[in-house]
Amino acid sequence: MTTPTVGVLVVDDDFRIAAINAAYVQRVDGFDVVGQAHTAAHAMTSIDALRPDLILLDLYLPDENGLDLMRRLADRTGSRPDVLAVTAARDVTSVRTAMQLGAVSYLVKPFPSTALRDRLAAYRQLRQRLTALSEADQADVDELFGLLRTTTHLTPPKGHSAPTLALVREAVRGAGRDVSAAEVATMVGISRPTAQRYLTFLEQHGIVTLHLRYGTTGRPEHRYSNDPRRLG
Repeated sequence: MTTPTVGVLVVDDDFRIAAINAAYVQRVDGFDVVGQAHTAAHAMTSIDALRPDLILLDLYLPDENGLDLMRRLADRTGSRPDVLAVTAARDVTSVRTAMQLGAVSYLVKPFPSTALRDRLAAYRQLRQRLTALSEADQADVDELFGLLRTTTHLTPPKGHSAPTLALVREAVRGAGRDVSAAEVATMVGISRPTAQRYLTFLEQHGIVTLHLRYGTTGRPEHRYSNDPRRLG
């Protein structure tokens, strides 16, 4: 079954920034930019006409603060789009208010395209999980809340390859169980010591969780799983 594309409305008073952000979004699999708006009034009419699933919302709009627009959306009955705040507003009051109004994430300008990509991927994964679940136990709830706590783009240390790091992360995430360094090495096609170095780096940054499996003799086996509190 094909996963529906996420429709995105980009709202920013700067035409150039809106176009750049729209281009970022369009390059992420599973997302489609349905429109751009440059004022709060234009955003509201676009929401009614285009029915986006997600809004990339700048808080500094010429006719209304983006937080006030979020309040108006919250007062609506029925379905309404989710909001990812994309703004230069750094004050804690704005951040707190956006959280209270239900923003799924908050990106402070300027930011690398990878930061937006990671948050969009987390959001899409959340939608997929919500669609698949009919009811949730505590583990499901923890996972759902954890999906939006995506990490920023990791810069691997000297001597480490970013593509290999991504492959190791994906191997752990896709395994669906805890795995050893030897198993990851086989899945990725690297040596066990190399896999162990990458896994240690990911564990130190809270991306994977280390589990110790104790046998009858010898040292415990190190095994790794995707941390349900973070997006792997």
